[in-house]
Amino acid sequence: MIFTSRNIDCAHVIGPNGPLAGAQAIHIDGGRIASISPSSVPTTKKLLAMPALVNAHDHGRAIRTSSIGADAKPLESWIHYLALFPAVDPYLAACMTFANSALGGAGTVMVHYTRAQGFTDLPTEAAAVARAARDVGVRAGFAVSMKDRNPLVYGPSEPILNALPAPLRAEVEQRFLRQPLSPQDYMKLVDDVAAASAGPGFDVQYGPNGVQWCSDALLQAIAEASQRTGRRVHMHLLETRYQRQWADANYPQGVVRMLDGIGLLSPRLTLAHCVWARPDELELLAERGVTIAVNTSSNLHLHSGIAPAQKMREAGCAVALGIDSKALDDDDDSLRELRLSYLMHAGTGFGHATRHQALHSAVANGCFAVSNIRDSGAIEAGAVADMLLLDWGALDDDALLAQPDPVNLLFSRGTARHIAELIVGGRSVIKDHRVTGIDLPAAREEVLSQMRAGMAANGHLETALDALDQCIAHHHLADPPCC
Repeated sequence: MIFTSRNIDCAHVIGPNGPLAGAQAIHIDGGRIASISPSSVPTTKKLLAMPALVNAHDHGRAIRTSSIGADAKPLESWIHYLALFPAVDPYLAACMTFANSALGGAGTVMVHYTRAQGFTDLPTEAAAVARAARDVGVRAGFAVSMKDRNPLVYGPSEPILNALPAPLRAEVEQRFLRQPLSPQDYMKLVDDVAAASAGPGFDVQYGPNGVQWCSDALLQAIAEASQRTGRRVHMHLLETRYQRQWADANYPQGVVRMLDGIGLLSPRLTLAHCVWARPDELELLAERGVTIAVNTSSNLHLHSGIAPAQKMREAGCAVALGIDSKALDDDDDSLRELRLSYLMHAGTGFGHATRHQALHSAVANGCFAVSNIRDSGAIEAGAVADMLLLDWGALDDDALLAQPDPVNLLFSRGTARHIAELIVGGRSVIKDHRVTGIDLPAAREEVLSQMRAGMAANGHLETALDALDQCIAHHHLADPPCC
């Protein structure tokens, strides 16, 4: 990478201990912040400098799921509709994923790669994803998806299959019932993916999909491999009420204690969601140094509930911000997600966490979860030059106060439309709402063309999914579940 030296004059800078007093000049050299000093240089465009945001849990989907009708459904039904996405060029799809995240303000993105395109082996595909991240200019984590049980519901598949008409049953079996890899083969796959794609700015991790989808033997193998290699683990846990019910029935001693017993709980672990985690479980997660990626809008869209984020913080958990490919407006606006997550989880009355604390803890915890590197992400001399520059004139368009608090205005109204530039490692990744490293409009046009061609043959699958949807709803609405 070629680093350039530049000076940025800012009306406001949000530093690690709060907004700095007055206008500041940020000098970047060699991909790092060389210095920050008071500035009296007038600028034509007033800027607010803040840390680049981190999306600590996502799945790398190029196209919004609502575009294929996968919306207004609980997770247990919604997840199967993702099969309607046809395979497309993995490099172009990843370019769209990372570009959209960057346009929304995230300079670091976690991709739990739960659906490979499948044109090549996974190591080759992962190398294409890594190249896309480099070309767009973001840092990324890549968790290799793993699952080996419960492909349709949390329990045996036969009662669900038996309820489907024969032609639709065959379609469902062909799409969703496949022989999984052995735990040993999964561990080798991660090694191969890392050999093909891991490097500076691209961290390969173990990605068990969730306890309900992974056997005890697979989870044990992951725990041992993570301890041996030092690689991180990225996994869903207790996202929905149905997962909570299944976990309590199958692990009466406690699912979190089971994970602790096999050695999976450690500072190397990130858990997405934990919406239905209990106070004693949160205390154990905090004690073990686990990071929790809270996905506020995704949980709302999928009717999963509201995560006990305040209790997580009170227990001492490290809490990061995730978008989960399902932001509030079905976009990748990390600034809006930051605000929504704070407002929903800050608590009531006095004594809640400050907005400045919420910003910096989300960035620092997210950086560690995605990159496995302890980095506060703060704007300060010597730090890596990862920052968002917002149009201060547009953010403070009323301009009534002589000394407004930039943090308050950021949390009150900041969205992606205010982004003037995203800088990652000193490189300008987004400038005036344009991706500098790739031709995003051309990538989007080609991906949509490939998707439309692939979806033309999905009519039978759509019918099968509608029938499967009804069976899954009946299964979960039964008391107890029908299978």
